[in-house]
Amino acid sequence: MSSIGSGGRVLPARPEDPSTVGPYRIIGRLGVGGMGVVYAGLDPSGARAAVKVIHAAQADDPDFRARFRREVHLSARVQGPCLVPVQAADPEGAAPWLATEYVPGLTLSQYVLLHGPLTGGMLYALATGTAQALAAIHEAGVVHRDVKPQNVILAPAGPRMLDFGIAHATDGISVTRTGVMTGTPGWISPEHYRTGAVGPAGDMFAWGALLAYAATGRLPFGTGALDAVAFRVMSGKPDLDGLPAQLLGIVEQALLQDPGERIAAATAAKKCAQLLASQATHVMPVSGAGLEATLVGELVVAEWDFPALDDPTWHAPAGRRKGRRAAALVVAAAAGCGALVGSLLYAQDNGGKTDPANGRTAQRSPVAEGTSSTPGPARGGTGAGTAKSASGEASLAAWKESRPARTLAENDAPGALGTGAWLDPVAYPDFDRTITFHEPRGEVYIAASGQELPSVAVQEIAELACLGLRDLISSYPEAPYKKYVVVDTARQGGPAVVWEDNFRTNTGCSTSVQDRTAPGEGEDDWWKPTASGLEQAQIPSTDKNEISVANLTASTIFSEWQGNSRLGDEPTWLGHHNMSVGFAPAEAVMYVWAKKPEWDQATRERWASVAADAACQAVLTESQGRKEWRYAQYAVAVIGEGDQDFLLWGSAGTCSD
Repeated sequence: MSSIGSGGRVLPARPEDPSTVGPYRIIGRLGVGGMGVVYAGLDPSGARAAVKVIHAAQADDPDFRARFRREVHLSARVQGPCLVPVQAADPEGAAPWLATEYVPGLTLSQYVLLHGPLTGGMLYALATGTAQALAAIHEAGVVHRDVKPQNVILAPAGPRMLDFGIAHATDGISVTRTGVMTGTPGWISPEHYRTGAVGPAGDMFAWGALLAYAATGRLPFGTGALDAVAFRVMSGKPDLDGLPAQLLGIVEQALLQDPGERIAAATAAKKCAQLLASQATHVMPVSGAGLEATLVGELVVAEWDFPALDDPTWHAPAGRRKGRRAAALVVAAAAGCGALVGSLLYAQDNGGKTDPANGRTAQRSPVAEGTSSTPGPARGGTGAGTAKSASGEASLAAWKESRPARTLAENDAPGALGTGAWLDPVAYPDFDRTITFHEPRGEVYIAASGQELPSVAVQEIAELACLGLRDLISSYPEAPYKKYVVVDTARQGGPAVVWEDNFRTNTGCSTSVQDRTAPGEGEDDWWKPTASGLEQAQIPSTDKNEISVANLTASTIFSEWQGNSRLGDEPTWLGHHNMSVGFAPAEAVMYVWAKKPEWDQATRERWASVAADAACQAVLTESQGRKEWRYAQYAVAVIGEGDQDFLLWGSAGTCSD
């Protein structure tokens, strides 16, 4: 069971989950495994941790508790590069637990599934970092025993090797049950299959298979029935086609049948570091020359190219009070699961009913009391949205009208989209999907089931679907489909359309900010800002990017507005005390508001135009510059005591030049 979440996201806690574990305050879940649940926890200083709590049934098993106690001891004993240190543990408690540093990022398996194999410096950095990690583990007299892509995190600072859930010492003391095979099929050494033997050489066999998978996207001994995989591991040759020539020899040494002839982790780390140095400097170090550990670490970081990941759920303060007001200029919401930029659709409040909210970006539009939030039709672009069936936008009614595959192209669609796991099976053990077709509308529907999907999971599904369908139309260019629609059938309140995109026009399968044209004359806007979103935006932010963007946006508005106002002119003058910028992550909206209830309508509209221009440019710039930026919508309001007047709102794709 890995000690982190998937891609940095925090899933909601369940009613039965603890509020605290040891000194850690629990704010959500990171994953579930065979041993227990991994929670997102904050220590008293606010530092993030992954807290593994063992299932009650296993905690009552004396043998299992002994193994867990051993795991804690061994994990604390191992220190080194590209590892995740243990922070605290209580193996003797009624519910045994272990806490490690939280490491955000995709697992290697997730990354390869979404983006394909690693290449160049990234691949050599992965090889070097993971070999260094195993060298440190083996030097401490420990065997990992479960090296596999699901236990390697591609963190922003470099690869990290996780999970000592079945590790044990090489000192001959073992608490693994007799007759129980540990490890994951496909990543188990030949000697372990034959005799149950374990050791550092077994870890290196799995490491060789891991590098082959990272470089080619294929399992080196194939897939299929467990006994068939075991037979190929024990008697067949690995499939290493496509592995870079410089790495090939090292991987072949790791995958030798005789464990005594395999390359050691320290040797592999040294050789991979030399290859990494040649990638970074284009000069191969002198044969036999070693590289300083600090230099190797710097090379790994230099060749590593993963963006920093974050989830605003981590910032959620305890005991949040309704109606909280920010005293400072820059404030932002930090509660709830992070919303994805632009394309994601969220359920919004509508007179007490929960309807699927539209993810299509809109032209900046004036708001009047009583304005309907019924979505309008989409007109090109690659955005997402929902609407009435007659409008041309995707809807639940259209989804219910869709049918199973009939034509040759339709029957080939599941294969094009991928028949394997779309999401991490640890974080989403019950996830499944059904593909149906609405030929008259030209839409392919992907209905997700099992558990409600957070925004990042929807993004992963959307990108996979887009890429797969683009592959499909390359073989069937005359197929009558152009759009795909993701329906989350496990959403609270009932099924909802959570993504729509045109896979023919979205040639890069971008899943960040999306662009839509404006609604037609007299049509209803597809979304509107909410009082709850504005309230959320008035909670101070701890996210440095949000703070920076809010500062810049506010400065721009002050500069534009004050240029047309006289200093101290109370009816129009704005300052930190009466204008603020903040963020509502649950809606993916940046809010700008002025506390000027005394303004007349003409003044409100004039200020709103200035504020909306600055806000639109801010979310557009960030969306184009950082894929992980989640705010693609903005809203401008004037607020008073207990009420608000939303004046203008829109999306990044509609900013004027």
